[in-house]
Amino acid sequence: MRKILIVGASSAIAHATARLYANDGDALFLIARDKEKLAAVSDDLKTRGASRVFTRVMDALDFDRHEAIIEEAFTLLDGLDIALVAYGTLPDQGKCEISWELTRKELEINCLSTISLLTRLGIYFRRQQAGTIAVLSSVAGDRGRKSNYVYGTAKGAVSIFLQGLRNSLHGSAVNVITIKLGFVDTPMTAGFDKGILWASPEKAAGGIYRSVNAKKDLVYVPWFWRYVMTVIRLIPERIFKRLKL
Repeated sequence: MRKILIVGASSAIAHATARLYANDGDALFLIARDKEKLAAVSDDLKTRGASRVFTRVMDALDFDRHEAIIEEAFTLLDGLDIALVAYGTLPDQGKCEISWELTRKELEINCLSTISLLTRLGIYFRRQQAGTIAVLSSVAGDRGRKSNYVYGTAKGAVSIFLQGLRNSLHGSAVNVITIKLGFVDTPMTAGFDKGILWASPEKAAGGIYRSVNAKKDLVYVPWFWRYVMTVIRLIPERIFKRLKL
């Protein structure tokens, strides 16, 4: 039985991933900001076989609660095997371009709050000298594009932070995994036209579950995004700036 913390547990991808852990009979500590959704997720996971399920309601921007809630997770579960950070928002890029306040809020949600949690998780896992920290980042952070560069900036910063945290914890038995998601069909992306590059939350969850079990460092989910983004990164800037991406 593993002991698992999931931040953003009511999101479609996190819920689908948690179901896989529940099927294994693992113990779960779930954090989300929507009380009703969190209760529904908890009930679902209990019926699927989770050995224990604890829930706490928290807004990611409530920085003052981060340390206490992580300490509570470690205490109630008597340590953690896995911490999965799996929340975020997808901002309206056009509105962000004309509003610093909105841009700042999105950076706080998608970047600074995650880094705050990771800093505190790093302290506890370093002390424990074992376990896995996994974070959902995005292919959007691989290169700035006019369609979503505020979101991409946040995810790119998180990915860089994770590189440093992974380097810092190297030599211990703590693994740090950056999971760069491609297009996933969730409520957050409901307004987008879907195509062959889009994955279901269940498919994304499978990739996350396997990556954590394999103790990877960096993965793209689905896998083919590694090659898509390699091509995009190789386009010269003088050409790339003219593209409508």
